[in-house]
Amino acid sequence: MGGGGGAVGRLDMAAAGSGSEEAAAGGDGGSPVPAAPGRAQVFATVVDTFLEKLVAAGSYQRFANCYRCFYKLQPEMTRSIYDQFISQLQASIKEEIQEVKDEGNLEVLFNSLDKMVEEAKNQEEPAWRPSGIPEEDVRSAMVPYLLKHRSYLRKVLKEKEEENRKVAESVLTGRNRIAELQQLIQARKHAWQAISKEQQELIMTFKEPQ
Repeated sequence: MGGGGGAVGRLDMAAAGSGSEEAAAGGDGGSPVPAAPGRAQVFATVVDTFLEKLVAAGSYQRFANCYRCFYKLQPEMTRSIYDQFISQLQASIKEEIQEVKDEGNLEVLFNSLDKMVEEAKNQEEPAWRPSGIPEEDVRSAMVPYLLKHRSYLRKVLKEKEEENRKVAESVLTGRNRIAELQQLIQARKHAWQAISKEQQELIMTFKEPQ
């Protein structure tokens, strides 16, 4: 896998050099600078380069030297076996790499990174970088978050207070309504008692004396 790492390094250096040349050309008023390849494309190029290095490292000459006796007896068969071995090896490596890409959802992640980088180009404010002083770095990173969280808590508190106020008003309105109903019931009770008393008195007036 060391060949793959070297390929990545060479690709990065090539990309950096190409970017510098394109930037210089753009500054001189040359042709439009072509879009840089996405990370998915770079990853595929790295895989292809690794496979090329792998095939070069395991050349047919080295393979024939390892099986010299068989090569002398069956050179054509040796070549056929070598071609099949290389083909199956490349297919197996590509299949495993594809499984890793599918399991890690690398295609989506690569596209997401490309999108983030593209959006960052339009940001006027410089990206955050550590100052080297842990206290200041923690403060600069935490203070905006804490202020945002405080604003959120204040908003939630205000909403809860408003909700509690409405509930309290509803409870007070209910109590007042209950008090009014109690007064109405009491007034009707007194009125009924008064009517009942008057009826009793009226009945008593019509009774004959014994």
